[in-house]
Amino acid sequence: MVNLHNVGTFNTDMRFNASYLNELERMLENILPHAMLKAKPNLESKIRTLKRDWAISHKEASQF
Repeated sequence: MVNLHNVGTFNTDMRFNASYLNELERMLENILPHAMLKAKPNLESKIRTLKRDWAISHKEASQF
C-alpha cells in the first residue's frame, strides 16, 4: 500500500479506485510467488464488519 501511494498513481489525491486492487495483487504476486494472495477477501471481510457494526448501531438508535 505504501508503494502504491508513493508512486503517485494510487494515493489520496487521486482517490483509490478499483484498479488499485489489481495492482496490489500483482505486487503481492511479485513479492510472494505461488502464495496466491488476493486483496478481495480482505475487503469482503471489512464490508461484513461494517455491515454488522452498522446493524448494531442502527438497532440501538431505533430503541430511542
